[in-house]
Amino acid sequence: MQSPNRRSGKVGRPPRLSRDAILTAAQRILDEEGAECLSMRRLAKELSSTPMALYHHVQDKDELLMLLLEAHAQGFPRPEFPEQPRERLLAGAQVLHDILADCPWVVEVLASDKFVSLSAMWIVENMVDALIACGLSPDDAVYAYRVIWYYTVGELTVRFNRERSRGETATPYRQRVMSSVTEADFPRLAVIGPRWVELTSVDNHRRGLEAVIDGLLAQNA
Repeated sequence: MQSPNRRSGKVGRPPRLSRDAILTAAQRILDEEGAECLSMRRLAKELSSTPMALYHHVQDKDELLMLLLEAHAQGFPRPEFPEQPRERLLAGAQVLHDILADCPWVVEVLASDKFVSLSAMWIVENMVDALIACGLSPDDAVYAYRVIWYYTVGELTVRFNRERSRGETATPYRQRVMSSVTEADFPRLAVIGPRWVELTSVDNHRRGLEAVIDGLLAQNA
């Protein structure tokens, strides 16, 4: 039986567009296909409309993404943070990671470095304030925040891509390469190589985050 949400293909007046309908359809594409598949043309097709009709409701794809980011960020829970600056910084960075881990498309969008969400700036405020409380200057606090941001986005990007490839039956290329290194050329890697995939698949995000933060704070000691 055909889903009532699917159009029957009959010729007739297209459904009335609204910003809410556009955002709902765009969110569906992001969730099911990822940010790289979202375009005004793809969105118009989803809505049985035309790209030109969408521009009466949103200025362009950038505005569309900003609206979606804001809507998503407004639902973020705001936990209580520890008072001690290092622990507050660590907790804020973990919150940032955990929120992004639940929404791959947000990572894709924010990784372009074009967008920020006002409704999520409390996370940045907490981390920068904690860094300054740890003794960093405002300039160094921004630098340190960006280092943590790069680590977070990089870790999640690798994780998401690894999860997408889990269904592949072929032996991963990196496993074949690491299993073929010779002791004569790579004495250390030849010993570790057979376990390389196992070792690099362990979730060490928290351990790495603590190392990054402690290294940044040590630079200022």
